[in-house]
Amino acid sequence: MDDKRGNDVSSRADDPLTRWLGTVRARSGALPASEAKVVELLLADPLFVGTGTTAQVAARAGVSAPSVVRAARAIGYQGFTELKLEIARARGTTEFFAPSAALTEDATPAAVVEAAVRAGHDALTALAGALDPAAVDAAADAVRAAGQVLVVGAGTSAAVAADAVFRLRALGARATGIADHESAMIATRLLHAGDVVIAVSATGRTSSTVAVADAANSGDATLIAITDHYGTPLASLADVALVVGGSPLPAQMAAAGSRLAHLVTVDALAAALALRDPERRRLADRAGIDLPDIS
Repeated sequence: MDDKRGNDVSSRADDPLTRWLGTVRARSGALPASEAKVVELLLADPLFVGTGTTAQVAARAGVSAPSVVRAARAIGYQGFTELKLEIARARGTTEFFAPSAALTEDATPAAVVEAAVRAGHDALTALAGALDPAAVDAAADAVRAAGQVLVVGAGTSAAVAADAVFRLRALGARATGIADHESAMIATRLLHAGDVVIAVSATGRTSSTVAVADAANSGDATLIAITDHYGTPLASLADVALVVGGSPLPAQMAAAGSRLAHLVTVDALAAALALRDPERRRLADRAGIDLPDIS
């Protein structure tokens, strides 16, 4: 047997979600037809069931909404919400907004601060080795030539997208951030050759961000991705990938660290843009006229 294949199978078997799906199979014998369809969908696509509404799951399974609730109860949960929570636990996403497991309940404020600083330090250390200077150069050239720049990001990446809009506008770029997904999709479809979409996603898999990226990729716009890793859907779609490198930390700390790395990447992009174009620096000087006293 191929050793690599065997290791892949073993790693999947050790995955918490895979183990949990095994318990679902064990609980799902002799179900009525409609409830069995829901469980079949759950086993085939737990991410869809875990993030969908009752109506969405019912429509895809071809059953009624009450059948979805009955199926959840049949495999041991009080209802659909409790089933979704168990899927999230198995995927590890319930830990995303929680403090690091390395911090105990009696952690001192100093320990909390140290953990946050360490996450930022590790993220910036990874960034120094991962971010490709040639990609920064290519991104700056694309933004410099763009008629319009659309910046998108969801969740914690929305703050990075807003910062990018702020920084690029100060350098004279016609940068816009659109939070509403449908509006962003429409705006992307209307972009012209030479326009730019900057898509920010740490995981590179955020569905709304990847959808906008796909629209840019299938049109005439240049797609710049700011993300943690190569090989993700977003990085694979991008014309220019600004990859920061993820640090091996618990989910919440890694997310906080990558957000800092993404902000530094935006700073690098803005600096490269300004250095290549004296007119951009002149515009930045004018943009500073109305800033409050910072002395």
